[in-house]
Amino acid sequence: MNMLYDSDAFAVVHILANAPLEGDTSPTDGPQMPRHGFEIVDKRSGKEVYLDGSWAEMFQSQITVWQQSMPSQEEVEDTLEGYATLAQMPVVMH
Repeated sequence: MNMLYDSDAFAVVHILANAPLEGDTSPTDGPQMPRHGFEIVDKRSGKEVYLDGSWAEMFQSQITVWQQSMPSQEEVEDTLEGYATLAQMPVVMH
């Protein structure tokens, strides 16, 4: 899990759900589909959305563009606001 962005309004985490643990050499029990994704937390509403599959690929493309163009915080948060409209899950501490 890697924190990619954290502000007063949003947090974005890159989750590598099926990534092997460091030093783990044990064989897996058959093929596993990687479930990498991004969690976007809207701190203002207290809700989060998890992007995986094609949504995660689209968001990864956006991150690549950001890495090349160095956007302002306002530009990043405008984009995150669009994804935050998908947020349905309340943030729960666990």
